[in-house]
Amino acid sequence: MGRPRLPLSAQVGAHFPPRTPRSARLVFMMDPVDRAEMALSLGEIDPDTPSPARIYDFWLGGSHNFAADREVGRRTAEAMPQLPVAARANRAFLGRVVHHLVADLGVDQLLDLGSGVPTAGNVHEVARAANPETRVVYVDVDPVAIAHARTLLEDVDGCEAILADLRNPGAVLDHPLLRTTIDLKRPVAVMMFAVLHFIPDDGSPELIVRDFMDAVPGGSYLAISHGVPDVHDPGAQQDAARSYAARTGIPFIARTPEEVGRLLGPLKPVPPGLISIDEWMPDPLTTPRDNPLAYGGIAQKG
Repeated sequence: MGRPRLPLSAQVGAHFPPRTPRSARLVFMMDPVDRAEMALSLGEIDPDTPSPARIYDFWLGGSHNFAADREVGRRTAEAMPQLPVAARANRAFLGRVVHHLVADLGVDQLLDLGSGVPTAGNVHEVARAANPETRVVYVDVDPVAIAHARTLLEDVDGCEAILADLRNPGAVLDHPLLRTTIDLKRPVAVMMFAVLHFIPDDGSPELIVRDFMDAVPGGSYLAISHGVPDVHDPGAQQDAARSYAARTGIPFIARTPEEVGRLLGPLKPVPPGLISIDEWMPDPLTTPRDNPLAYGGIAQKG
């Protein structure tokens, strides 16, 4: 990467000075990356505040999580035991989608929004197995996730991790690391895996999708996965969602496949379309389940 700056892991937990005239001068002198991320880096990481990225990491069997994350993960899974299985299914789906985007559709730029904590089969690893020149930018609002990602990418050219909130597309798209890594005049695969179901309707998820896709040229793709209603046990899903929201302050919105489809707007679905994630180009060695609790697919901008 060539940037003479500390990875975010060295900054996590640090406080910025009060806003005084002197601190304002310091802000002006800061690295442009630090300036872009300062608003989200203020304050210490609170290990007692659960994070969706770290809860997901726990369900995947990862180790980059705190006791509070594990507690929420266990309690939510008690209400809905299929959740860890669904998390692993989503991760496998992500790998198949990335391979298809790069190996079959020829995409060589990936923007992974809500990327979470790095784990086995990371996007850049899957992508670069098909095309070593693929460029990847990971985006997450969790400083712990980005700290681990930056450590992982320290010696990987053409791949970056940025601390930003996808609910503010402008801040993401203007981030200096994104601008120096991805050429927004060339096709990009914008990825939103298991993240839009945390944005309620009044958060306008369809406008978030539109803003990102408006920023990329024709021939770009949107890759998405999203939680859907559990038709077998809706009560358990509702209990799990209430438990999750009560402990994290973050809602979980299970949208119907039709509602998920509307998030794509004018984008054209790519075969096999928006379907159950386990049925989307499945591994021939696995048997798709009836209800993986998520739909997903790829759509193209004309």
